[in-house]
Amino acid sequence: MIKYAIIGCGRIGERHAEQASIKGRLIAVCDIIQEKADKLAAIYKTKAFYSLEELLNSRIDIDVVTVCTPNGMHAEHSINALNAGYHVLCEKPMAISSEDCIKMITAAEKASRLLIAVKQNRYNPPVVALKKVIDTNKLGEIYSIQLNCFWNRNNEYYKDSWHGSKEMDGGTLFTQFSHFIDLLYWMFGELKQAEGFTANFHHKNVIEFEDTGCFSILFDSGIIGTINYTVNSFDKNLEGSLTVFGEKGTVKVGGKYLDKLEYQLIEDYIIDELPESRKANEYGLFSGSMSNHDKVYDNINEVLVNNGKATTSAYDAMKTVEFIESLYKASKKI
Repeated sequence: MIKYAIIGCGRIGERHAEQASIKGRLIAVCDIIQEKADKLAAIYKTKAFYSLEELLNSRIDIDVVTVCTPNGMHAEHSINALNAGYHVLCEKPMAISSEDCIKMITAAEKASRLLIAVKQNRYNPPVVALKKVIDTNKLGEIYSIQLNCFWNRNNEYYKDSWHGSKEMDGGTLFTQFSHFIDLLYWMFGELKQAEGFTANFHHKNVIEFEDTGCFSILFDSGIIGTINYTVNSFDKNLEGSLTVFGEKGTVKVGGKYLDKLEYQLIEDYIIDELPESRKANEYGLFSGSMSNHDKVYDNINEVLVNNGKATTSAYDAMKTVEFIESLYKASKKI
């Protein structure tokens, strides 16, 4: 069985600990806040460490280090683990700069170790179905797409947290909506051009970046589209959707988390018998994307044990970061 250590014992670290213990063996957990590490270690009857350096220097018998620390630390922690000879599973986003992503990929190649980023929306049943109809040309030529991400993140979410910091968080597209941007690259390819606006309406003096944005985009393939997002949906999450308009059909995957097939009309084809989508990740005061982390760990097992293919390669994760950087570079702040 694959042996895991998890660094970062917050909410997402807890979810990874659950799956690591089910799909493999959870050998150690690590957090600079001793109480968090001790609490998670007690639940899974495993060893607690209080710094990554302490964990790596212990030469404990593990195969994979799962990185669940703040966004701005993903690169440093992943590279240190790779240099120490371990495979790395890194939570999204892989990093908050493409420059750091390149450093991570280089470290993985030098160490001959696996580097995988978490992009669990790729496993949502309606998303899988949409990807299939695109890849099999059921929609014919794709004309345009529309991505909507309307969630709620109140001031309490950012209080006493790394969330909202430019250095550690990176921005709303990195923390809340990088899963959605990943799907745009995965399905439609490279971004060629973007124009848009960003603004901070409701979280002034709380976060160091935007809480709202809208973009018009053009892909290398000629597909045009729009991206509209906000964390100002009143009181609760409203929508996470992707609509695709093609020569032979229109499909909308929606719900709050790309978890429902809301509309389909395809020439001579019907998407049917979809498996039920998982519940969203619940984090106390807020909800996030689908709980597909079991699929992520199944994929790691397939790659390491059966020489399978990673569902989300480090290269794909880097392209998502590049996509987000391009959007921010093209935005006008109001």
